[in-house]
Amino acid sequence: LQNVRINPDSIAFQMWKDIPVPFYLTVHFFEVLNPKQVLQGEKPVLSQRGPYVYREYRDKTNITFHDNDTVSFLAYRRLFFQPDLSNGTEEEYIVVPNILLMGAAVMMEKLPNFLKILLSGALAGLKQQAFINKTVGEILWGYEDPLIDAVNAIVPGMIPFKGKFGLFIDFNNTDSGLFTVNTGMKNISQVHMVDSWNGLKKVSYWRSNQCNMINGTAGEMWPPFMSPTSLEFYSPDACRSMTLVYEQSGKFKGVPTYRFVAPKTLFANGTDYPPNEGFCPCLQSGIQNVSTCRFNAPMFISHPHFYNADPSLVNAVEGLHPSKEQHGLFLDVHPMTGIPMNCSIKLQLNLYIKQVSGIIQTGKIKPVVLPLLWFAESGSIEGSVLQQFYTNLVLLPAVLDYLQYIFLGLSVPLVISAAVLMAMSK
Repeated sequence: LQNVRINPDSIAFQMWKDIPVPFYLTVHFFEVLNPKQVLQGEKPVLSQRGPYVYREYRDKTNITFHDNDTVSFLAYRRLFFQPDLSNGTEEEYIVVPNILLMGAAVMMEKLPNFLKILLSGALAGLKQQAFINKTVGEILWGYEDPLIDAVNAIVPGMIPFKGKFGLFIDFNNTDSGLFTVNTGMKNISQVHMVDSWNGLKKVSYWRSNQCNMINGTAGEMWPPFMSPTSLEFYSPDACRSMTLVYEQSGKFKGVPTYRFVAPKTLFANGTDYPPNEGFCPCLQSGIQNVSTCRFNAPMFISHPHFYNADPSLVNAVEGLHPSKEQHGLFLDVHPMTGIPMNCSIKLQLNLYIKQVSGIIQTGKIKPVVLPLLWFAESGSIEGSVLQQFYTNLVLLPAVLDYLQYIFLGLSVPLVISAAVLMAMSK
């Protein structure tokens, strides 16, 4: 118990502060092979590109302990491209939807026609097209686009950012918000549980109190003595708390683990799973609308390749092949300490595209949730850290447990002998 509390004197503190586990961010893109045909209303044909792999370093700064047995911190991520692990380079070109254009078109669908005509004219003047050919680096880390200034001029505040646009532009050399979590000093069952995020006890993205709740931990460690039921964590990337369910017991390099996976209800719509109604407006089950925490852009998250989703989503495009082995997420946790031993958390980003009346650039595109990319954040304890973990938290407890039975076995004849001697003495 002493060793799993968030305490500078505990064994786990340094591991918690500067995570020694080698993490990797793996990104797969979906290239659109038939963009001209999609504009004429045909089904998109996709080809998966990648993986593009980045070594991820995590550390905490601004660590501040409070009197109420909580600690605040900022968790930073730094990413470095790994060409030897990747199937391609950041300089490769990929044809993808023009996210700014297609997103702005759907966002403006219900605005007056004169604004849409004005935007369409501006798009024509800027030579904007529904699909673009950009490099991997530009799509992920940002490129300058005059469309940003044009949209801000026509509809101020619709795109609340300036300069470059990139899907992961806020993912590198940034923090995931100010977490305040319990240290477990007084109540070990609350260690790592989130007290607040950015000063909030709950978020305001969703339409129900249950969906807005910040539950569980920050996704790094959990309280010890876990039961084989479920675990929760708050994900700033998904703008919500997520619950994983127990699947099976196992071992990771000799260390006992519980495996937790995503339930089929994680991204289910409100019709199939009523508690998720607060995340709506919804489309098919298996995708979650995150527009309210993504500047109202028509963005959805899901499992990769629409794994565990409504089959109509897979059938609406060509090139997807969902499978549990490749696209299901998992988390293997040592139940006694609540420390993850091996994990792979996977998410897919999707853009809802359609023909918008008055904006000619959208052509005759049929409504479809189009996969953009999917990524996995994976890591496992190895090397000297694994050896120390195994020795201190598996081997020694097992030896002590074994010794107590030996001592118990030795004590039985001693007790009997003492009892006999006392009887004889009487």
